[in-house]
Amino acid sequence: MENASSLCSVVSPEEYELKNCDSCPTNDGLVDVFGDLAALPVEVEERRPTCLRCCRPQKVCLCPFLPPQPLEVSTCLYVVQHPAEESRVLRTVPLLAACLPQGKCNVIVGRRFNEEKHPELAAVCRDERTLILYPGPKSQNLEELVRHREIDTVKHNVIIIDGTWSQAKNMFLKNSMFHLPSQVQLNRTLSSQYVIRTQPSNICLSTLECAAVALSVLEKNDQILEVI
Repeated sequence: MENASSLCSVVSPEEYELKNCDSCPTNDGLVDVFGDLAALPVEVEERRPTCLRCCRPQKVCLCPFLPPQPLEVSTCLYVVQHPAEESRVLRTVPLLAACLPQGKCNVIVGRRFNEEKHPELAAVCRDERTLILYPGPKSQNLEELVRHREIDTVKHNVIIIDGTWSQAKNMFLKNSMFHLPSQVQLNRTLSSQYVIRTQPSNICLSTLECAAVALSVLEKNDQILEVI
């Protein structure tokens, strides 16, 4: 036990500083290091010029394929868009909006919607003239609905959920306001003509194509389907 004290040595704070000061970076050294880092060139990715109408890069602008003037329609579309769709390059909603007059294609982005945060959408859902395009056992075929109703003088609202099938299903089930409008589905057997973004199967239509079919039925104008 007498030799135990020789195994340990007591070092004062002053001695510790002197022993370690050579291995510690000085303030001047830190300034030099950060100064060198700050001097490194920063690479900024240049964004490609984008067409203001179709929201596509100018090199692949689709405006030549769109109608030169917005289509005159009485129906008002409300596209409820999943946030993931907003960031997709190959999305179809900007093309749809470019084909219609201002105010006829309203896009609301989100997953959950309620009366407090979305009073306008809630009011649209309560409107008896509103239809929601969503297939299911409670859905009526839109064509049959038009045949049995006098809609020439009625200006309809149509809600379309924009997202993958699983996203759309989740949004429909978890938002009670979407259960208020009359639920409709498309009865026409069409294959997707949208070649920019591949659909899961031939019978799946893009949001643009669904809207075009719905508008052509409600407006009783097949030319809309051909133009869009």
